[in-house]
Amino acid sequence: MKLTEFKALTFDCYGTLIDWESGMIAGLKPLTERAARSLSRNEILEAHARHESSQQKWTPGKRYRDLLPIVYKRLAEEWGVVATREECVAYGESVRDWPAFADSAEALQYLKKHYKLIILSNVDNESFSFSNKKLGVDFDAIYTAEDIGSYKPSDRHFDYMLEKLGTIGVEKREVLHTAESMFHDHAPANRFSLTSCWIYRRHADQGFGATMNPGDAPTVDFRFDSMADLVKAHAEEIRGAGL
Repeated sequence: MKLTEFKALTFDCYGTLIDWESGMIAGLKPLTERAARSLSRNEILEAHARHESSQQKWTPGKRYRDLLPIVYKRLAEEWGVVATREECVAYGESVRDWPAFADSAEALQYLKKHYKLIILSNVDNESFSFSNKKLGVDFDAIYTAEDIGSYKPSDRHFDYMLEKLGTIGVEKREVLHTAESMFHDHAPANRFSLTSCWIYRRHADQGFGATMNPGDAPTVDFRFDSMADLVKAHAEEIRGAGL
């Protein structure tokens, strides 16, 4: 199997292209600085993952920027901190400030020359519009939780994506699903028999960070530690084939 065999890359955005963990840590400082005990980065991210995943299960139709304030409130309760409504709302709006990984924009500009690029994300449309500016590329399609009415790892997300890809001339066998999260992306990709590419951003860290533990490890077809490494491998395939 080669990277050059595919027609489209379907991307998770947050955690793969946008550094959501750094964004979360910055946005949660008003809580973590007032917590009764010192919290490690991974403790903060793992607590966030628990509350976010739970809230997405109970309110799948709520927009991400409206769901995050509830997560903030639940974290405040867990850590024994009094949080104002204004703080909660500000955290929901902080998604627009979450930074892109340093290699994302350049990698996407390269890949755009070779693939259709599609977003499949748990975000809302307004928040993604700010992230898209940081990524610097025109995606061929953008499918969000706000569009779909569910959150990954729900099968509904992938059913929706595959149906809509057909309308832009992409068949399932031509898709390489490209993501960091084992829980949100690679486990459902396995259920749908999608070829997958793991961008292992957390390769130098422990645990699953801002995503839940997927349980049994999903299988992946490609693994790279960064988007830059994916681009390097693609370029080497092209040179090797004399294309």
